[in-house]
Order: sequence, then C-alpha cells, then structure tokens
Amino acid sequence: MKKVKADPKGVLTGSHYMDGDFALAEGGLAAGCRFFGGYPITPSTETAERFSERIPMVGGVFIQMEDELASIISMIGAVWGGKKAMTVTSGPGFSLMMENIGLAAITETPLVIANVQRGGPSTGLPTLPGQQDMMQARWGSHGDYNIIALSPDSPQECFDLTIKAFNLSEIYRVPVFIMTDECIGHMHEKVVIPPAEEIEVVERKWYTGPKDKYLPFKLDKDGIPFMVKAGDGYRFHITGLTHDERGYPLLNSKAQDIKVRHIVDKINDNADKIIILEEEDIDGADIVVISYGITSRVAFRAVQTARKAGIKVGTIRLITVWPFPEKLINKLAKKVKAFVFPEINYGQMVREVERSSAGQTKVFPVHHCGGGVHNPDDIFKVIKEAAK
Repeated sequence: MKKVKADPKGVLTGSHYMDGDFALAEGGLAAGCRFFGGYPITPSTETAERFSERIPMVGGVFIQMEDELASIISMIGAVWGGKKAMTVTSGPGFSLMMENIGLAAITETPLVIANVQRGGPSTGLPTLPGQQDMMQARWGSHGDYNIIALSPDSPQECFDLTIKAFNLSEIYRVPVFIMTDECIGHMHEKVVIPPAEEIEVVERKWYTGPKDKYLPFKLDKDGIPFMVKAGDGYRFHITGLTHDERGYPLLNSKAQDIKVRHIVDKINDNADKIIILEEEDIDGADIVVISYGITSRVAFRAVQTARKAGIKVGTIRLITVWPFPEKLINKLAKKVKAFVFPEINYGQMVREVERSSAGQTKVFPVHHCGGGVHNPDDIFKVIKEAAK
C-alpha cells in the first residue's frame, strides 16, 4: 500500500484549542477527505459545520443530504468516483445508515463514519453522553461481515484517530467507525496538528493495468482488490448482491462462501496489525480495569484510589474496539483475579470480555445507562469487591 505525505492544503498546522467534533473534521481533511455527505444531528453537528466551512477551501465538496440514508449512499458514490469520504452522526442517524453500511461492506468500499454517541434508545438524550452503540457498530447491519472501530479519549485523539481510520479503510477496503461520545465531542482541549510533511496518509490502491482487464473484486497478493474511478473508461459492475470477481451477481452458496469468508477474514487475519491498546501495570496485577473513550478518563481516578488502598490494579484502554483483543484478554484471564469494565451502557463490550475470558476469571461490569459519566467512587467500589 502506497504511503504519501498529507496534502498541505488540508492541514491546519499548529496548536489549537478546539473541541473533539472540530478535531474529527480537521483529521478527516488532513487524511485527504474531499467529500462529506451528512445530515445534522446532536451532538455531532459541529463536525458537519466545520466541514462545511473548511472543505471548500481544499477543493472538496460538502453536501447536506435529506437524511442519513441518503448521506451514506452519497458517500459510497463519492468513493467509487475516486474521493475519500466521511460522515458524522449519532445514535438515530447511525441506525438509519445500517443497511447501507452492509452495502459498503460487501462492495468493499473504504469510508469513515464518526458516531458521536448520545443516550438512547430512540431520541433518548440528544445532548448527553452514552456509549450505547458499540455492539451496533459491529453487528448493526444484517449478514456476516467485518468492520474496524476506533475509540478516542480526547480531542487530540479525535484528530489522530481520524487519520488512522482513513488509512485503515484504504488498506483493508472496509468501513471504519470512530466511536466517540458527547463528552469527547464537546470537550475543548489543546490539539496539536503537525506539519503536512509529518502526517503519513495511505493512498488508495489504484489499478493501472489494461482497462479491459480490470476486475473490481479480484484479490491482489495482499488479499485486497484494486480500485478505479467511475467515469475513467473502465467497465465494471458494483452490486449489493453476492458477486464474482467481475462484480456480477452470482447467487449460489459457493459464491456466498467465497465472498463472506473474504470480507470477514481480511479483518480477522490482520487483527494483530489493526488492534491498538494502551496498557499500564498489567504485569503482576490482581485486577485489570478495561475501558474506552470518556470512561477511560473517569476510571483513571478510581484506579489511582485503588492503588493507594494497596490493590494491584492494571489498566487496558481499548483504542481499537473492533476487532476486539480477545487473544490478550484470554491470556490475562489465566493470571488475574478479575476484570472490571465500566461503560456508559447496560453491558455491551463487557460481554466480549466474558466471552474471551472463557470462564477463567471473574468479570465485573460497572453499568451506567447514559446521561452522564460514572462517579469514580462507583468504579472504585467494584474494584474493591473484585479484589476480595
């Protein structure tokens, strides 16, 4: 995969005081995003507003569609037209996108969707935080497929991980999600944007052979097909139906087996390359606190309190949430007394810890149904209970 330096026109180099929503937009622009199709929804609207101001300055297109269904379809079209594309949404809009997230998965369309999560279900709590869409990110569309999802814990990571999301989407030709939340989205902090020459972006894997020989789903030696731009004289077919290398529908179990195994395995087989974690004091720990996003920042206080109380506590922050680090969890489950997992939901990613632990140790969820963050004392109480 070809790596190039960022386009200086898209990079607002310097130190800035900005919120996470703005940082998502700046990260997208630095990564080469030149198409944004979206629909405003709290608490993500600031990202769309930022794109609407900034993307025309770099020769890109911002379009506000009539709804989120049209938004993601516009993105898929823009990608096959040759652009890097991104949108942003929150819970209800994320739900509307799900059918066509499946379309992006089966057509292996690289794109980025940021979900600034809020409390649900339904309209729920539009202006207050949640982490209740985590399983929907992985399983929300029908059928078997795979995606990648990242979870920032600061405005700086909103910038950095958006670039990472675009790079991963191009490497694996897959939809990539940035699963942030209202707190991070509206949190103002220092964001350092490096010069363009210090930002490495992945170029799309373009086909350069004879036009009459192009097959949009023929696997290269790395297992990822080449792409071309619609309108450049290539004849090819893109469909949500199960298809062959040409993109033509092929509706039988053998073709289904080939296609589904590929879009699942290209992520599973590269999970060790994709997964990013932040680990602290794991060796010798009795208790390991696992968290992601805003909850990682809240859990930090609880961990400090527990250590002062003499409890050996290690931490894992999930930066990549999908694919899930099941190998690491299974390995640690053999060594620790318990895992403690706070989330702003009624138990979602903690189920993956339970599955990966395979009964080798105890798992303690710390639920919060949304509308705010945990009280660190509540997490500390569970750590004490787990340490008994």
